[in-house]
Amino acid sequence: MPLTMNREVFITCAVTGSGGTQDRSPHVPRSPEEIAASAIDAAKAGAAVVHCHVREPGSGAPSRRLELYREVTDRIRASDTDVVLNLTAGMGGDMVFGSTEHPLPPGDGTDMIGAAPRVEHIKQCLPEICTLDCGTMNFAEADYVMVNTPGMLQAMGRMMTHLGVKPEIEAFDTGHLWYAKQLVSEGILDAPALVQLCMGVPWGAPDDLNTFMAMVNNVPQDWTFSAFALGRNQMPFVAAAVLAGGNVRVGLEDNLMLDRGVLATNAQLVERAVGIIENLGARVIGPDEVRFKLGLTKRAAVAA
Repeated sequence: MPLTMNREVFITCAVTGSGGTQDRSPHVPRSPEEIAASAIDAAKAGAAVVHCHVREPGSGAPSRRLELYREVTDRIRASDTDVVLNLTAGMGGDMVFGSTEHPLPPGDGTDMIGAAPRVEHIKQCLPEICTLDCGTMNFAEADYVMVNTPGMLQAMGRMMTHLGVKPEIEAFDTGHLWYAKQLVSEGILDAPALVQLCMGVPWGAPDDLNTFMAMVNNVPQDWTFSAFALGRNQMPFVAAAVLAGGNVRVGLEDNLMLDRGVLATNAQLVERAVGIIENLGARVIGPDEVRFKLGLTKRAAVAA
C-alpha cells in the first residue's frame, strides 16, 4: 500500500498510565488534581485528546476507584481549556499466575472483575472516548497476562456502544485488529471505528517499521487510527504515524524522557510532537475538529 500522509493530525496525550513509573519521574501525576492539571497543560500545548488513568494519590499505585475518575473528569470539564476526554477501560483484566509448576491459585497483583464493573466508571463519567484493549497478551513481567476474552470484549463493547461512548480499540498485535473487525462486523462496535496501534509493548507487536506497516495495512480504510511507541521511539513514531496516514499519541504513560537525561512533562512531549508534525507539513487539529471527524458529542461536567 502506498503511503498517504495525513495532513490534518490530532494528538492524544496519555497522561499517566498504570505502569510503575510513579517513582521514576516527579512529573508523573498521581492525584486527580495533578492528573487533571497535567491533562489541561497538555491540551494547551496542542493535544486535542487526553487519555487518562487514575492512581492512588499517596502511593501512585494504579487504581480504578470511581471517585478518582469522577474528580479527574469534573476538573477537566470545569476548566476553561477544551479537550476531548478519553478514559481507560483497561483495568480489571490483570492475571498474575503462580510458579510454572503451581500456576494456580493466581498470585498477588491479580485483579479480575466482570464486564459491568470494568465499565462502571465509563457509565458514570460518560467520556467522549474510552479504550477497549482488543485481545489477551503476555506482558514483559514473567507471569502477568492482560486478559480480554472474546466474551468479555463483546460484553464491554456492547455497553460502550449503548452508552454512546466511542471505543478506542487498543491493538497490540495484528490479531487484535482481526478481532476488532469481527466486533464491527457483528454490530457490537459501530463503523467506522477508532483504533490505537500500540507498538513496542513487550510482548506485542515490535516497533519496527515493517511490523508497523503490517498493522497499518490491516486497518480498514474508513477507520481512523493513531499510533505510538515506547521510550526513545516515541517521537520517531510521531513522524511514522503521520507519514502512514494516521494520528499520534505521546505522553508520560509511554515515555518519561524529553532528551537523554532530561525528564519530560506531558506538555513538553506534546510541544515536541507539534513541532514534528508541523515540520512534516501537516496541521495539528483541535478538539472540535476531532469531535466532527469522529462523530463525538461534547458533554458537560458530571453532576455531583
